[in-house]
Amino acid sequence: MPTVIPYIPEEITVHLGSPDSNAANVTVPFIDYVKNVASSEVYPTWDDSALTANILAIVSFALNRVYTEFYRSQGYDFDITSSTAIDQKFINGRNYFGSISRLVDNLFNDYLRRQGFVEPLAAKFCNGTTVTCDGLSQWGSQSLAQQGLSSTQILRRYYGNNIEIVNNAPIRGITPSYPGTPLRRGSQGPSVVQMQVMLNRIAQFYPAIHRINPVDGIFGSQTEDSVMAFQRIFDLTPDGIVGRATWYQMVRLYVGVNRLSELESLGQTFYSINWQLPTNLQQGSSGQKVSQLQYLLQIVAEYVPSIPEINRDGIFGPATQDAVIAFQKFSGLTPDGIVGPETWNALYRRAAGIFGSELAPAYQYPGQPLRLGDTDF
Repeated sequence: MPTVIPYIPEEITVHLGSPDSNAANVTVPFIDYVKNVASSEVYPTWDDSALTANILAIVSFALNRVYTEFYRSQGYDFDITSSTAIDQKFINGRNYFGSISRLVDNLFNDYLRRQGFVEPLAAKFCNGTTVTCDGLSQWGSQSLAQQGLSSTQILRRYYGNNIEIVNNAPIRGITPSYPGTPLRRGSQGPSVVQMQVMLNRIAQFYPAIHRINPVDGIFGSQTEDSVMAFQRIFDLTPDGIVGRATWYQMVRLYVGVNRLSELESLGQTFYSINWQLPTNLQQGSSGQKVSQLQYLLQIVAEYVPSIPEINRDGIFGPATQDAVIAFQKFSGLTPDGIVGPETWNALYRRAAGIFGSELAPAYQYPGQPLRLGDTDF
């Protein structure tokens, strides 16, 4: 499964042809890619609301390709192609129109998504004259702009009223979803959660794969059995170890069954993980609970500059304490550096706001300790 938060990539690699063609790849800054495609797809003399709507569609479609690892999970070494039959028009080395370039400077880190979903909208579009499609009509958007519609009204006319615009998304280099080292029995953490969620979703279509319950971020015997069943079905070595090949086969299936790379996506919401909070967390605490705390702090820190960056090492040291205090100050809480239910739930709500959908209730402190045998996951 791709990373949970969609980031704006610093660069994007474009294949200058159809996926299997013997064409070159070029890697360009993402902002330049958007300027290139927009200058190739639409006219600079169009109304600003039409241009804005088209640029947001271009950004969202490209981000969806990156976020779902659409091509890289299939073994390709690029993120998107220049083929207009399946992607967007990119002309290597072309000049940009000034009016379009200025708009892109302000819009390249904004994108569309469905309300309640995480993934960028696979915002398909076509010219609306020689080619029609289920997405945005480029010439139609200009007609609507001339009628006085705003960019948001134009986008909702084509993609539905349940879309929203994410503004000022964080920028970073592309990070593969594969955790970098194989997951095996005994592994723990968010990457195991991602893998468990993917397996459970895929299991709805492949009954031989037993669903993992609970999704707890711990690679135990139940998870190992499900991994081996998955590997047997898809002709992978059934060793119960999730290496790169097994991981990306899961990504392909997960993206496929959820239709994440399609305009009518079933949608991905933030994955859940069980976590009880029987005692406060503070400097000196350690373990999986602290790792999960650090994970949520990292998420919020991407959007709240006053919260310092921290590593997710499961150790509540001075750096984690500083991040907690910064979050407490930001949230109007007592800045004591101690994470009790009030701070935890405030952090939960802030992360939920970033995702645009409510995090799984298991992320909130349930009010009482959870023990072996408890249900209602």
